Amino acid sequence: MRLTLSHINKHYGGKEILRDCSYAFSDAGTYVLMGGNGCGKSTLLRIMALLEEPDSGTVAFLAGGKVLAPDPTIGERHLHEQHDKGSSLDAGRLLTPDLALRRRITLVLPRIGLFSTSVWKNVAYGLSLRGQKGVAADEKIARALAFVGLEKKRDQHALTLSSGESQRLGIARALALEPEILFLDEPTASIDEENTSIIESIIKTMKQEGRSMVIMTTHDRSQAERLADRLLLLTQGALQDVRQA
Repeated sequence: MRLTLSHINKHYGGKEILRDCSYAFSDAGTYVLMGGNGCGKSTLLRIMALLEEPDSGTVAFLAGGKVLAPDPTIGERHLHEQHDKGSSLDAGRLLTPDLALRRRITLVLPRIGLFSTSVWKNVAYGLSLRGQKGVAADEKIARALAFVGLEKKRDQHALTLSSGESQRLGIARALALEPEILFLDEPTASIDEENTSIIESIIKTMKQEGRSMVIMTTHDRSQAERLADRLLLLTQGALQDVRQA
């Protein structure tokens, strides 16, 4: 799946955050969005992940030769319309084409919110919301935990993990959902050197194994150089393509 941004603009309280940002994420691999604190990196990532709307401009996805544009009317009115049409799946859960698109992408935030239960159940939760249970779901959970190196902590209470381990658990939760595009917002911010190295290895292995396209933010230039196939710079609200590996 490909992602295209066209003329994205965003303001907060009259302050320009993003200015005419356009870019085509057309190839698999790792895209790193770099910039200083408060430059708008996280805002742009949330817009791409369909968690926030731009003031103007469009976000579009291309898959199977079809353009999949998010529906801005995904709120209650749209859901009621779909319900009236009888569109329902998974014991009453509504699944519109827009929601189906959103299920193909996942964002991992820099501060992971964990449930007060085991590591295993934290990963299982997202799958259960999608109606995935049983042996198939268990296999996905086991693979995701092994991929981030937490398989031996599967029965440990999630709230006892270190900050670095918690971040790895957040990545495992995302990977279990098998997203086509994985967004990582400052994935190694405020964690120790060992877990930073592990997370960087996870991202590199994802590329080697041809897993999800990764679009991540960082303010660490050396990390960006280590991980990026394409390096993008956000400065004064404008997006620039700095480097292709």
